Amino acid sequence: MTQGHLTLQFVMQEIFCAQQIFPNRRRRLLLINKNNILCAFLPPPPNLYCSVVPKNYQEVLAMVFAVEEINKNHHILPNITLGFRIYDSMHRVVVTSKLSLDLLSPRHISAPNYKCDRQNNLMAILGTKLTEISFSLASIISMYKIPQVGVFEDSTEIVRQYHFLYQMVPNDVHEYNGLVKLLLHFKWTWIGLFTMEYITGEILLEALVPQLTLNYICVDFIHRILPLAYAEGMTDLLLSEFNKISIVMTSKANVFVVYGSSMLMDILIGYLHMAQLSLGKVWLVTSHWDFKTTNERRWNMHPLQGALSVSIHSNEPLGFRTFLQSLNPFEEKQNDLIKDFWEKTFKCSLKNNNVGEEPKKRCTEEEKLESLPLQIFEMSMTGSSYAVYNVPHAVAHALHAMYQSRFKPKSQVARVDLQNLQPWELHPFLRNLTFNNSAGETIQFNDNGEIMAGFDVTNWVMFPNQSFGRVKIGRLDLQAPPGKELTIQDERIVWHRTFNQILPTSLCNDKCRPGYSRKKKEGEPFCCYECVPCPEGKISNQTDMDACTECPEDQYSNFHQNQCIPKVITYLSYEEPLGMTLALSALALALITALVIIIFVKHQNTPIVKANNRSVTYILLVSLLLCFLCCLLFIGKPGQLICLLRQTTFGIIFSLALSSLLAKTITVVLAFMATRPGSRMRKWMGKKLTNSIMFSGSFIQAGICTLWLSISPPYADTDMYSVNGEIIAECNEGSTVMFYSVLGYMFFLALVSFTVAYLARRLPDTFNEAKFITFSMMVFCSVWLSFVPAYLSTKGKYMVAVEIFSILSSSAGLLFCIFSPKCYVLLFRADLNNREQLKSGKD
Repeated sequence: MTQGHLTLQFVMQEIFCAQQIFPNRRRRLLLINKNNILCAFLPPPPNLYCSVVPKNYQEVLAMVFAVEEINKNHHILPNITLGFRIYDSMHRVVVTSKLSLDLLSPRHISAPNYKCDRQNNLMAILGTKLTEISFSLASIISMYKIPQVGVFEDSTEIVRQYHFLYQMVPNDVHEYNGLVKLLLHFKWTWIGLFTMEYITGEILLEALVPQLTLNYICVDFIHRILPLAYAEGMTDLLLSEFNKISIVMTSKANVFVVYGSSMLMDILIGYLHMAQLSLGKVWLVTSHWDFKTTNERRWNMHPLQGALSVSIHSNEPLGFRTFLQSLNPFEEKQNDLIKDFWEKTFKCSLKNNNVGEEPKKRCTEEEKLESLPLQIFEMSMTGSSYAVYNVPHAVAHALHAMYQSRFKPKSQVARVDLQNLQPWELHPFLRNLTFNNSAGETIQFNDNGEIMAGFDVTNWVMFPNQSFGRVKIGRLDLQAPPGKELTIQDERIVWHRTFNQILPTSLCNDKCRPGYSRKKKEGEPFCCYECVPCPEGKISNQTDMDACTECPEDQYSNFHQNQCIPKVITYLSYEEPLGMTLALSALALALITALVIIIFVKHQNTPIVKANNRSVTYILLVSLLLCFLCCLLFIGKPGQLICLLRQTTFGIIFSLALSSLLAKTITVVLAFMATRPGSRMRKWMGKKLTNSIMFSGSFIQAGICTLWLSISPPYADTDMYSVNGEIIAECNEGSTVMFYSVLGYMFFLALVSFTVAYLARRLPDTFNEAKFITFSMMVFCSVWLSFVPAYLSTKGKYMVAVEIFSILSSSAGLLFCIFSPKCYVLLFRADLNNREQLKSGKD
């Protein structure tokens, strides 16, 4: 088969693009336009020196390496040689338009649609990166439906308008999503945005900012940097731009997201170099940012230490490093591009100095590409170079598939058919293309003409000698399951030195610690909030909780409001000091009452015992004894039976005691009134009256208690809310009205007894028991009047303790006020215990 020749055009935009000048640092200003990095001086120094440094030259070598690799492969396009031509667009639309016409014209003639040279056949174009240049190229090339494959900065917009373009990197939307996932991974919610004052920057903002908002990430500022052009007054514009950057650099956001081309990076690096900032920031940059500089001077790169970038995925094809090491500009077969690159980069000459020319350093064969700093040239294939490397392979595999489908190997008219192929015939094969490259990866386009690949997450490490290195720390896999697209090796990241290798934070304000919840600040973004403590009974056990959560009923919040602790079941027990004290007091008073009963029984036939109505006295003492003992029903864990008995038992027994005391008081009064001549009170004297008073008084109380138990009886209950941290085991009184009715009735009996005793206060002193009853009723009323507010103001076991204390104190008041004088006479003044003494008292 006759050998054919196909041409792949390569339009480069950044092969030669820099100039630099060196003198007085203090008066130097960095100026930037789309093609050049310049240093301007006011006034310009006389010893102006300029040096051109090639940039992105590795992409050219990746293209050359790929074409040579294909031509050496006998399994792809046998007997067909791929060729290429490289153009420099100079970042200018006019130049690009001129080049587009040249691509469509015969050699040496700018005449589109005129075919007089059939030697080479243009099948595909590798386009430029910049969007405006790509639009200019695509607007002309698309009319001829020539496949244009490239690494476009804004793939979304350009691929949407032109259907014959193929993107060798994923859609920018995936990159924006990757940025958001990276921010979420490190929990950075307060960021600054740098972008270009251009359509691509606005496209970024339209796509990225809503995604940030949906993921609760706020933007502190958006700064658009002007794409400055060299013109009059450019220095003033640049100074104004630097002043604006200085203002936003004071932001408390620690993370700056940067979107833009290398031109934007040059402006920022120039600013950072001159500003000498001490504060560290995390620079999160897109794949369009290139850390390689066109400047032979090494800028201060330390402010960019620890920068992270979502980079175009890269891999190392077999033999690429060997290919780079084998480059030798001294060989005749090498093209002028490598020779020019060699001279400009190593500042030497490959030619002998001509007569009259300025002497130049002679290049030796000791110069090595691997000795160049990374900002000039990298030996490892970059992401952009890897994308460029895949372009010739994609075109070659598509051509191979087309040839296999249309021609037979024995065809004798292959040359004619080759020249008659049209570029647009390649599109179906490109869209359905799938192949494995020499790096072992599968290359495939989706329906939108975009390569199905991911991104690398790169950490940029700056060294003291102003050089840098890139460390691949993660991957954004677009085909991974949802939620697992991003993988990061956090331990490999090197942060800026100000962070001391601690994960930087970037928040509008400090995170709310556990125990606090977020409260939005009025008039500020939703990422800005204040921290308010959780209310009692609620907790927050995580940082930055929107609301505190309530603890379960059987748990309560600890002091720091960050944990729920099980509540302790509490009740007045015999084991604790308070319960033990009250129980011993009740037993001691019961014992004293029993001793009084024994004393009275022992002296029951003495005049003073007989005169005090023995049966009523015994009933009163026994009821007081039971009152003391019923206090034990209030101590211990309450059960259903205990709750039914304790209030009703106390109410009936104490009412019996008060009724006995009332009967005793009325008997004393009637006894003295009956001694008067002609008194009719004698007929009221006797046991019938006292028994009826005691029975009726206690019967009414028993009726109230019976009604209570039948309507709403007390029951065992737990109170989980009254006391923080405690579950109170208590007796719920059922009906509060009935409970206070029982207390009110006892108070009524005491008041009647007090009134009757007060009326009898002028009886003879020797046997004036009314005075003691009056005083005992005053004690009783004082105790129970103070009981009500004390009972209502306490909770839990202390409420029970208040009631026990009231029972003990009021019962003890009755016991000691009434019976202590009589016990004194019975035990120590027997001489007063006789009839004569009683009679003299009456007289």
